[in-house]
Amino acid sequence: MKYLIKGKMILTDNQILEEMKKGTIIVRPFNKKYLGSNSYDIHLGDTLKIYNERTLDPKKENKTVTIKIPENGVVLYPKEIYLATTNEYTETHKHVPFLEGRSSVGRLGINIHSTAGKGDIGFCNHWTLEISVNRPVKIYPKMRIGQLIYFETKGEVLTPYNKKQTAKYTKINKDPQESMIWKDYINESEKEVKTKSHTSMN
Repeated sequence: MKYLIKGKMILTDNQILEEMKKGTIIVRPFNKKYLGSNSYDIHLGDTLKIYNERTLDPKKENKTVTIKIPENGVVLYPKEIYLATTNEYTETHKHVPFLEGRSSVGRLGINIHSTAGKGDIGFCNHWTLEISVNRPVKIYPKMRIGQLIYFETKGEVLTPYNKKQTAKYTKINKDPQESMIWKDYINESEKEVKTKSHTSMN
């Protein structure tokens, strides 16, 4: 059985289990008690990263400070970007995964991502979360922070994410991964150099 929303099919609990048996969806660690009717609850890892500089530049590698979340929790404050990670490692080889915050977490004013809620077919890693809060709030390692839902797709995928040469987040890492948008500008510079070199040779 599948759940239909706005013309797109979301996998139900039974279908998620079926796809896990096939190996097209992998969640580690997995516990059936966290399986919702059409989602799977994921947990917060034990590491945060905070950018060193107040002004961030997409054209350079922005340095971060790593903080371990103690068992008794840590307080987050507004006007800060906290990079965190899911405790779970996931793989999705056939469906498009979406990561959404739990409603109970949202009611505390915790946002778990800014824009990057959608994953790609072939994404195999822990999820990095871009956490922000509306008021001071405490978080704890391994608290249930969000939920994964899986959409069916139409057509064959030419290149899964984990096979793309331009993919920036394929290295398996349990720690949060800061923005690597600066690599876009390195690639653009390399292309410009190659184009100029080719033109001069002609």
